[in-house]
Order: sequence, then structure tokens, then C-alpha cells
Amino acid sequence: MNRILALWAIPRSTSTAFEWMMRQRGDFICHHEPFGEAWYFGEDARTPRPNKVGVKPGLNYASVWAALRSDAENSQLFMKEFPHYILHMADDRFLDHFHHSFLIRDPARMLPSMYDKWPDFEVEETGYAEQHTLFDIITERSGIAPAVIDAGDLLNDPYGTVRAYCEAMHIPYKEDALSWGAGERSEVSWYDKGSWHDNLKSSTGLAPQKTNYVDITHNQHLMSAYDACRPHYEALYQHRLRAMQSV
Repeated sequence: MNRILALWAIPRSTSTAFEWMMRQRGDFICHHEPFGEAWYFGEDARTPRPNKVGVKPGLNYASVWAALRSDAENSQLFMKEFPHYILHMADDRFLDHFHHSFLIRDPARMLPSMYDKWPDFEVEETGYAEQHTLFDIITERSGIAPAVIDAGDLLNDPYGTVRAYCEAMHIPYKEDALSWGAGERSEVSWYDKGSWHDNLKSSTGLAPQKTNYVDITHNQHLMSAYDACRPHYEALYQHRLRAMQSV
């Protein structure tokens, strides 16, 4: 099977917009958080959040993994996923199936966005610690740090940052993929049909979005989460790719 190009991200990190850009390329089959659906709604769900939808019969980690490997037999796959969904299964045999990359975001920007959707979020649901752990596991295995892009760089210089990412991952840079039309995004909406991807629906490319989120100092819950998440973000930030100039 082909190695799966994996973007290990955290929630509210512009990761779905990045995935949407990958969908515009046309040379990858793209999977949107496939293990996440099992994490929330599978027969072996692991989420700390109460399941208000119900278990989906036949959906479990094994079925998701089998479907991914089947798709990768004859096609190039891109997968956007959160490490806290899969860390329990991240042994050598599993990790060898992927070409790894990471997307990080300053928790001062990410946490207010998450709070806007889930005021009762738990630190475990932010995924920072698990992202850091997975990064260290992969780096220790290969002796080389995997590619890391920062959401701030991605939004401030999308062309240069995506160019650097493509070079690091040894895939062609396709500038046309960085623009698209506004519209529905049903391909990335298995969790709910609500407001999680409103910004993506109205977007036409990778760019900063106007938001009205509370400040990180809004309450003790956000401040405590920030203190817990910040060291993990900083550890990966030092490895981030620098944007490349157009040629």
C-alpha cells in the first residue's frame, strides 16, 4: 500500500481549511478525521464527552483502519487527524504506514475558538499534550523531526508556507489549490451540521478570518488550559517550517 500523507493537527487550528486545499489538488483521496468518528460514535468510543447521537453499528477503530488501508492500496491518501484520537494505537507497525507532518497553533488563538463552540471543553480534548507526545515518538523513531507548520504562518503567508510544506513532503506544489469558491462543505461535516465550519463555508482560500472570540484571560478555565497547552505548543514551534519565496 501507499504511505498515507498524515497531517497531525489539533482542533480549531485551520486544519480543515488546509484539508480543503488538499482536496482542491485532485491528486489525493482525502479523509477527514476518520478515527475521530470512531472516537466519538464508534463501538469502542474513547471520548470523555457524552454521546448524544448514539453508537454507530459497525463503526470502530478496526473498521476505520481497514478502510484506510484498502483505499491506500491503489491511491494516494491524505488524512487530517488529531493525535489524541489515535495515540493509544500509535505503535511502530501503525506509524510505518504514514508520511508524517504536523499543524500547530498558538493556544492563545486556538482555545478561545474552542471555547466558543464548547465552553465546557476538557484539556484532554485540546490535543496539545498528545500532539507533542506523537511528535516525540516519531522523531525518536527516525532521528529526524517531521515537518511542522504553524497556523499563524499558514494564514499570514499561505503561498510561501504551503510551498515549504510541499517541498518538505516531496509532493508537487499546486498554487491553484489555494483558492476555491464559497459553499457547503459536507465532506467535512460528519460531527454535526452546525457552526464548526462556518468560516470554511464562507472562505475562498487560506486567509485570516474575522472572529469575535473572548480573550484568553476571560476566565480561569481558559487561563488554566492555556498554561497546560502552551509548553507543548512551544516545543513543536521551534521545529516549524519557514515560508518559501515564490520563484
